[in-house]
Amino acid sequence: MNQQLTAMKHLEFANGDRLPILGLGTWKSKPGEVRKAVFWAIEAGYRHIDCAAIYQNEREVGQGIADAMAVGLVDRAQLFVTSKLWNNSHRHEDVRPALEKSLDNLRLDYLDLYLVHWPIAFKPGIGFAEHREDYYTYKDVPLTQTWEAMQEQKDGGAVRHIGVSNFNQAKLKELLAMAGQRPEMNQVEMHPFLPQTGLVDFCKENGILMTAYSPLGSPDSRGERHKNDPKLLENQTVADIAKKHGVSLGQILLAWSMARDIAVIPKSVNQGRIVENLKSAELELDAEDMDRLAAIGIAHRFVDGSFFTGPQSPYKSTDLWDS
Repeated sequence: MNQQLTAMKHLEFANGDRLPILGLGTWKSKPGEVRKAVFWAIEAGYRHIDCAAIYQNEREVGQGIADAMAVGLVDRAQLFVTSKLWNNSHRHEDVRPALEKSLDNLRLDYLDLYLVHWPIAFKPGIGFAEHREDYYTYKDVPLTQTWEAMQEQKDGGAVRHIGVSNFNQAKLKELLAMAGQRPEMNQVEMHPFLPQTGLVDFCKENGILMTAYSPLGSPDSRGERHKNDPKLLENQTVADIAKKHGVSLGQILLAWSMARDIAVIPKSVNQGRIVENLKSAELELDAEDMDRLAAIGIAHRFVDGSFFTGPQSPYKSTDLWDS
């Protein structure tokens, strides 16, 4: 067995299933790159792969998984694979076909975890809504309708666990008030500039596990709109702690999430960086490190959801984020 696997911390679901706390993210991994990245990750010791339909690379992710299985690196039962329901498939009748398409692309018979990607509904066939008529409202398609269909997928065995992504406390409470299966995971942006303390406390109180995306502060989002964003990977506090431990700044940021018992899914298509990220699972931050990161003095959300809350949208920022 890969020594890294024995050292990896796991999060546990209510039924005893375990999720490796560090996984490979595939958001923004380009076609032509992600197949090798997935293979390299599994070869290095990753057993947790995070995907989504809207990333438009699930077929290549599936090829990478198949490549690893073909040479005996892993079998299906050893992997934990997550995917996400896109906004254009929130109606009850659209959830199953969306799931089946992801399963087909990934070459899998089931998902370990399936998430509602955003609490935002588009009409069928819309990739990214640009006009008011592209959207459904909560009156048209309540979140409870989508969640009922998600529960059915779990009941039918096509997914082992179900959850959400980018849900605030108010939206989680809507689902918690329903009968049946509670959300088991909430995947949100999280890093020292956005620790989400209130949401983390709420999820822990309600038995909802959490996954941090953009844990390095979205360093690849440096277009015009993001040119003035603060840079986590250049922050002096993070740099000082990295120097203390003799590791990279990225490893400190990943270890920070894991120290909070939150899963983390850094994206990379660089083989060396994939291995380096995995080694962060061996790193233990002390109380002083955590206190310094808690007092970092910068608050910033990189993925602000403004692409869903513009003048053409029926949704508001309060539908996404806690005030």
